[in-house]
Amino acid sequence: MSLLNIKSKIVQFVYDTASIIYAAVIIIMLVFTFFFRVAGVIGPSMIPTLHDGDKLIVSAYVKNPEQGNIIIITQPNPFHEPIVKRIIALPGQTVDIDFLKGLVYVDGKMLNEPYLNNPTTKKGDVDFPLTVPEGKVFVMGDNRNNSTDSRWKQMGLNDDNFVDEDYILGKVIGRVYPKGNWWVR
Repeated sequence: MSLLNIKSKIVQFVYDTASIIYAAVIIIMLVFTFFFRVAGVIGPSMIPTLHDGDKLIVSAYVKNPEQGNIIIITQPNPFHEPIVKRIIALPGQTVDIDFLKGLVYVDGKMLNEPYLNNPTTKKGDVDFPLTVPEGKVFVMGDNRNNSTDSRWKQMGLNDDNFVDEDYILGKVIGRVYPKGNWWVR
């Protein structure tokens, strides 16, 4: 084999390898831009379901949020970062909280919340019952007595405690870190 042939094969190998890497990077970028994202949990507001430092896979496509979904919210907030909360009520639903018993009601029905860290005894600065307006959701953390959520006016825009559906980045579908605990409910 001539030296020219060897150089040609090396150049072709480098070009092919670079093309494959380039295509893989583009595909990964598209997948993580339009379909999935990775988000981290900061703080204790979702204990025991999620913990500080957990890494989550988030579906970037949320056409119709559902009650009980854990979501990532990008709405401006006091923390100046995306936050993780659970949807408790949807547009048109009425939320009421019995802070003495620690129970949450939506449309007069007590929620079955086996995921809670503790009963809901910490009152925020809004009065209940309240009805969720169109285009908004009412959210709460699973660690109810250590969560800034829709019980507080600072959670929403313009002293409105609701989360605008346009600011839902995505629905949490799984946990990638720590290992061994993929499903999130």
